[in-house]
Amino acid sequence: MSEEKNVIKELKDELFYSPKHASEIISEDEVKKADEFAEGYKYYMDHGKTERESVEYFVEKAKSLGFTEFNRKSNYKPGDKVYYNNRGKSVILCVFGTRPICDGVKISAAHLDSPRLDLKPNPLYEDTELAYFKTHYYGGIKKYQWTAIPLALHGVIVKANGESVKVCIGEDDGDPQFVITDLLPHLAAEQMKRTMAEGIKGENLNILIGSRPFSKDEGSEKVKLNVIKLLSEKYGITESDFLSAELEVVPAFKARDIGFDRSLIGAYGHDDKVCAYPAAEAIFAVENPSYTLLTVLTDKEETGSDGNTGLNSSYLKYFISDLARMGGEEPWRVLSASECLSADVNAALDPIFADVSEPMNASFVNRGVVITKYTGARGKGGTSDASAEFMGKIRRMLDKENVVWQIGELGKVDIGGGGTVAMYVANLDIDVVDLGVPVLSMHAPFEVISKLDLYMAFRAFKAFFEQK
Repeated sequence: MSEEKNVIKELKDELFYSPKHASEIISEDEVKKADEFAEGYKYYMDHGKTERESVEYFVEKAKSLGFTEFNRKSNYKPGDKVYYNNRGKSVILCVFGTRPICDGVKISAAHLDSPRLDLKPNPLYEDTELAYFKTHYYGGIKKYQWTAIPLALHGVIVKANGESVKVCIGEDDGDPQFVITDLLPHLAAEQMKRTMAEGIKGENLNILIGSRPFSKDEGSEKVKLNVIKLLSEKYGITESDFLSAELEVVPAFKARDIGFDRSLIGAYGHDDKVCAYPAAEAIFAVENPSYTLLTVLTDKEETGSDGNTGLNSSYLKYFISDLARMGGEEPWRVLSASECLSADVNAALDPIFADVSEPMNASFVNRGVVITKYTGARGKGGTSDASAEFMGKIRRMLDKENVVWQIGELGKVDIGGGGTVAMYVANLDIDVVDLGVPVLSMHAPFEVISKLDLYMAFRAFKAFFEQK
């Protein structure tokens, strides 16, 4: 009888798809490497909360590793490293390979923007001797999650004379922070009858920024006057300079280990910086590749990838066209021969809210990097749907390199869905599939990921880049 059980177990092990916790598969040494890798990631998360700050972070690191600014008029040789900074909000990192450009390029593409609150063009007002900033939320958020938490202000102001001023308030010790107030439960009977979507309305997401008047003299808007006076003293701006500013309100939380075992990381903006960071680290780690490599860190994914810093624009196509010209090839030939890992997150199954997921096709925390064959909504609307052939190629690569991976779908068929940049890459006639990290509490001000999954993402991108 025991022999029969052994045969059954062997057959199941051989024939069934049974993803396991990554720690059951990898060595203790690999677990330690994952924990070490996470420390660098946490530092980045605290210093790259916006797409502008992320681009600055990666450009500075690239420079320190010998990358130079891309020059369309130059000719590059294998091993050369360049970066292309697109308007300070997206960046392409490139390492030239030994193979001819007609063989295509290997691309990892992640996005740097995350859901947040943007200040309106004319944001500053006073009401009942309290000063506020008006906001317009960016990307998909649950509005109620943004009340009664500490907030920081990041961005840039371009003054009337053309001078650009960087702003970052609320992150350093001793900095003031900001908040969106909420109604106390004692008086919230009517509010709590609303749906969660209507409990806090978009026009109520106003940031409390001050309460002290400029002087004791009678007059209106003295608190507002005091605030703009303080901003004028610090940054040399007037109220009209908000009209040419990009100011973003983000959670003031720092990245932190989660759990007694420190196996998880909580932070703002894991979506999609948890893929951007390992994709960048992978290209930094590869020396003398066979194929020319690109890590594309882009903007605007959370609002549809439109705009000249989003991947629905032509900047990636133009960059590859320049590479093709340098190699004497037609751009379309290079694009058609290229391959891409669209580095984006998936929703990890949360056992507290398990009813929205289909467990046989959901992704799980700690089971490694997740391949998402298609995203979209309901009838696969808004997705590229990777081919079986390309899926098979990526499977073989991951298995060969002992990268722990799993398959994933974004929720039950009729529940909802989401999109990534994959379809914009696919529209260039490039083979592409989504590969990234499972996330708990996605799009919340404080999301959660696994250190092991983060490290497996790095391993996956590095293996992709090291193909011969």
